[in-house]
Amino acid sequence: IEMILRFFPFRLESPGSQKQFAKNYIRSGSTDIQIPDNNATMLIALIWISFNMIFWLLYTAGLFDDGIMLLLCCFYSICDMICILFFCPFQSWFMKNKCCSSCRMYNWDYAMIFTPLAFVRSPYALSLLVLSLALLFRWEITFYRHPERFSEKTNKYLSCDRCTEKLCAHKKQLRSLWKKVAAFTAERTRFLKGM
Repeated sequence: IEMILRFFPFRLESPGSQKQFAKNYIRSGSTDIQIPDNNATMLIALIWISFNMIFWLLYTAGLFDDGIMLLLCCFYSICDMICILFFCPFQSWFMKNKCCSSCRMYNWDYAMIFTPLAFVRSPYALSLLVLSLALLFRWEITFYRHPERFSEKTNKYLSCDRCTEKLCAHKKQLRSLWKKVAAFTAERTRFLKGM
């Protein structure tokens, strides 16, 4: 049901997934559309497909079955939550965007989660995969037709003061905690070596 809701403007959904809709486009006055490197997006897609080809080979070799592919989807779903709440390698290493709301590939999540279902021969699995791919294609078509909706510079809807999630604050707190832990550990190690 959540995937279906993403096809329509829905106020309970994340601003990151809702920026594609004209209703959520708030003109900033700027015409300078700045979107993170599109080549990075294509690189991520290529890496993701290549990575999942390993599982396809294991599946076709008979080493993985439908159950393992479903478990892989569950694992990808957990990884998606980790990316949202704690650390996102796509954001940090490739896209270099400041938060999820400004992420160029925000609505790729379901397509990525359900990638392993491409190998499972089941109507239910196929329906999940097709729906997630339809969501992805709609996102990409909207991105190419209306890039101004995806840029923080041209769409006030994506500004920090309009954000309802504040996930970046949570991630900053975690980074600060890790720095304090690292500093404490380094200080404690120096102290113990000095004894």
